[in-house]
Amino acid sequence: MSLKAGIVGLPNVGKSTLFNAITKKNILIANYPFATIDPNVGVVNVPDNRLQVLANIYEPKQIKPATFEFVDIAGIVKGASEGEGLGNKFLSHIREVDAICEVVRCFENKEITHVEGSVDPIRDVEIINLELALADLEIISNRIEKIRKKAQTTKDKESLIELNALEKSKQALEKNLPLRLIKYEEEELFALKSFNLLTLKPHIYLANIDENEIGEENEHVQKLKEYASKENSKVIVISAKIESELSELDDNDKQEMLNELGINQSGLDKLVEATYSLLGLKTYFTCGKEEVKAWTYKDGMNAKKCAGIIHTDFEKGFIKAEIIAYKDLIEAGSELKAKENGKLRIEGKEYLMQDGDICHFRFNK
Repeated sequence: MSLKAGIVGLPNVGKSTLFNAITKKNILIANYPFATIDPNVGVVNVPDNRLQVLANIYEPKQIKPATFEFVDIAGIVKGASEGEGLGNKFLSHIREVDAICEVVRCFENKEITHVEGSVDPIRDVEIINLELALADLEIISNRIEKIRKKAQTTKDKESLIELNALEKSKQALEKNLPLRLIKYEEEELFALKSFNLLTLKPHIYLANIDENEIGEENEHVQKLKEYASKENSKVIVISAKIESELSELDDNDKQEMLNELGINQSGLDKLVEATYSLLGLKTYFTCGKEEVKAWTYKDGMNAKKCAGIIHTDFEKGFIKAEIIAYKDLIEAGSELKAKENGKLRIEGKEYLMQDGDICHFRFNK
């Protein structure tokens, strides 16, 4: 299951530095707007301690964690929805992601240019959010004009549902409300799905702070958290510079540095976990001597759909799923012992996969 989160923000807020840390890629970092024009895509591992525990039991040749794609999208500026700063091109890249991670500058540094001339996280957030809303509003308004006559003339059910969803969305955006805060019926969300509306996507704010302020909450961070709480959005406090340093270290040195900083987890790990959770993602495992692998699925998916994540043939020819709960396997100490304890379950296609399930799918070839 290929999933993407887009990293957005004004120019020079630390996006590219953070992206370097996320993917350990040396992309262009420059102290001027639009240094990043085309999006950079990086694949990161989803941190999961269970993988090593399973590896200790199965002793596989390979360990394969679940992965997640992050896309570094060029800085958005005021007027992006009207094409300013190559904005339309940037906004089109954002439409392709599943969630938006908005980097907000929450540190003072006279040597790093701010496109608006000063550090003000709320102003910056509102610039970005307004541009996303205006871009959505344009798409919605154009679509309403095209579908209204058909819906009113034919009384076609699907057209009426779409028109209602679009008009509800238009009213919300005109009141400066992001669409992710609006309550839609399931059929309305289905009608809106093809438009890839930006303000309907799940949203996380990344408060980028100075490396000397790790473990603290400065005034900028406090203001951002207060703002985010009003729209039920999460704020991850991160120092892009420290994350960049951590990315150069091996696991032992990384943990030593975290201990010295007095924190339990890197900002990157927090970001990946928060994004994973934001999208309602879970993990199941396939285990054997060849490999122990984590697979990402959306909460609520049944066994047949989850089998299809591995290969479409698994879904088409699905017969059954052999399931052992992670907890039961760990308590037993081995797969054989878990089976002897009666912890192996045979589940059908409608079984709802549970986080941590160890699975073996049977299917017709």
